[in-house]
Amino acid sequence: MEEASFKKGAVVLDTSLFVNPDVRRSFGPNPTAALENFLRLAAQATEFEFYMPPSIFNELKNFIEPENIPGELFVYLHQKSPKKLELTTPAYLLYELVEDIRERVNRGLRLAERAARNPEGREVDEIVQDLRRKYREALREGIIDSKEDVDLVLLAMELNGLLVSADQGIIKWADKLGIKWLVPEKFKQYMEALIKKTKHLSSVEEEGEKGG
Repeated sequence: MEEASFKKGAVVLDTSLFVNPDVRRSFGPNPTAALENFLRLAAQATEFEFYMPPSIFNELKNFIEPENIPGELFVYLHQKSPKKLELTTPAYLLYELVEDIRERVNRGLRLAERAARNPEGREVDEIVQDLRRKYREALREGIIDSKEDVDLVLLAMELNGLLVSADQGIIKWADKLGIKWLVPEKFKQYMEALIKKTKHLSSVEEEGEKGG
C-alpha cells in the first residue's frame, strides 16, 4: 500500500467506458475513436494518472484498432496489475459474497423449474431464450463475476483511486470497500472541468509570479 500516498490522483478505468454504446457516446462514435479522444484529454489532465489492469486492457484490444491511435498517446494510460499478494479485504465481504451467490443460485433453480414445467405451452426455442435472459439477470447482474472485475476493484483500492465503470456489480462492491467511483456518463465532463480548473490555477500562479 506504499504507493497510495503519492497516487491520490489515480483513476482506474473499465472497458465499458469505451465499448458500451450508451456510455462512450460523449467520447466518440466507436471504441477506437472514444479511446483516442479520451487519451487526448488525459494528456491535458496533468494532475491525474490513468490506470487500467492488463486483463482489462486485453479485453479492450478486442474492440479497438490500436494502429489507428497515435502511439505517443498510450503513455497516458498505465497498465498495472493489483498487488494481489499484499492487499487485504474485510472477512465480512466473503460472507456477503457467499450469501449473495447462494441466493442467486436458488433464484436460478426456481427459474429453471418454472421453465421446465412450461405451463403456457410455448415452443422450446422461446422457452430457452426467455430462460437465458432471466437466468443472466438473476445470476450475473449486480455482482462481480470475473477476474477482470476483481482486478479493477483491487487496483482502485490499492491506489486509493477513482473507479470509473458502468458495471453495477463493480460499483456495488466498490461501495462496500469505500472506493470512490464515478458513472462513466459524467466522466468526460469531469475531465473537462478538471482541465479547466488546472489551467485556471496555472494562470493565477503565473500572474502572481509576474506581480511579485
